[in-house]
Amino acid sequence: MVKVVVAGVGTIGKRVAEAVKKQHDMELYGVADVSQTGGLRTVLSEKGPLHGTHLFASNDEGKENLEDQGFYVEALLEDRLEEIDVVVDCTPPGIDEKNKENMYEPNDVKAVFQGGAPDDIAEVKFNADANYEEGKDEDFIKVVSCNTTSLSRTVSAADEEFGVEEAVASLVRRGGDIPQDSRGPINSTIPVTEVPSHHGPDVQAVMPELDIKTMAVKVPVTYGHVHMVNVELEQGASIEEVKQAFRDQPRVELVSAGEGYDSTGKIHEKMRDLERPRSDMPEVAVWEETVKVEDGTLYWIHMVHQESIVVPDNIDAIRAMFDMEDKKTSIRKTNEAMNIE
Repeated sequence: MVKVVVAGVGTIGKRVAEAVKKQHDMELYGVADVSQTGGLRTVLSEKGPLHGTHLFASNDEGKENLEDQGFYVEALLEDRLEEIDVVVDCTPPGIDEKNKENMYEPNDVKAVFQGGAPDDIAEVKFNADANYEEGKDEDFIKVVSCNTTSLSRTVSAADEEFGVEEAVASLVRRGGDIPQDSRGPINSTIPVTEVPSHHGPDVQAVMPELDIKTMAVKVPVTYGHVHMVNVELEQGASIEEVKQAFRDQPRVELVSAGEGYDSTGKIHEKMRDLERPRSDMPEVAVWEETVKVEDGTLYWIHMVHQESIVVPDNIDAIRAMFDMEDKKTSIRKTNEAMNIE
C-alpha cells in the first residue's frame, strides 16, 4: 500500500486526493497547504469528500496561517515525510521547485509534479497512454498539462493503429477555471503569438518521434478547451476504423452532435445529468461527426475538461514510479476506481 500526500489542495490537488482515496492499492496519508481557500475548507468539512483527512502545513508560516484561520494542522509536512512514499505536488509553479529542493530530495521522497512545473523539475514527462513505461522506478515525474494530455491520448491512439507522420493542432483554450474569477479575457479572443505554441513540444516530450505543430488562442469561457486536429497517416484507414481506434482508447469518448451534444456546454450538461462529481469529465470527448479521412489525412475535433483530465494520469504515475502494475492494468484499475467507462 503506497502512502500518498497531496500538496496544494486546489483545482487539481483536491481531485487527485479524492482519486487516491478510491484506489485499493494506495492510502491518502494526508493533504498539505499553506493558507485558507474556500475549496480547502469545503473538502475538509464534515460533509466534504476529504473529511477526516490529515492536514499538514508545508512550512512554518503556512502552519501559523492555517491555525489562525481555524484549521487543525496535524504537523509540518517535512516532519512526516519519513512516513510516506510519494507526494503529488499540485502547488503553483515556483513553489514546486522549492519543495523538491528543500523537502523531497533531502528526505529521499518521490514526487509527481504537474504540467505547470518547469521542464527541468523531472527528467520524465508522463502520460499514461503514451509513455507509461518510462515512469517506472523514477523518483520524480512531471505529468503533462491538460491540453498535452488530450493530444497525447488521441494522437497515440491513431499512431498505434495506423502510424502518424505529422500532426497539426489548433487549440481554443478556456480563459480560466470556474473559480478563477480574476482571470480573463472578458470579451476578447487572445492569440498565443508564439508559433508553434508550447503544446507541440510538450507532446514531443512524451512522443519524441512525433512531428507536431500547434497554435492556440484563449477565449472567455470556463468549461473546457477545444482542439481541431489533423494528422498525416502512414497507413490507410477508414472513418469507422478510426472511430473504433478511439473507442478502444479507454479514456476517449465519442460524442455525437446529432444526438444533442453539439457544444461544450451540452457536454457539460451531460456530465451534470450523469451526476458526475463536480461535472468532471476525465475523458477526451471526440465529436464523431468531425472524424474524417481524406487523401491520407485524418481530421477530428475534441473537447478537453481542463480541471479533471490529468487526474487519472497522476494515479498511473504513482503506480509506474513504484513498478506496481503494467500500463494496461494500471489504467484499468484507475478507471474502475474512478468510474471512467
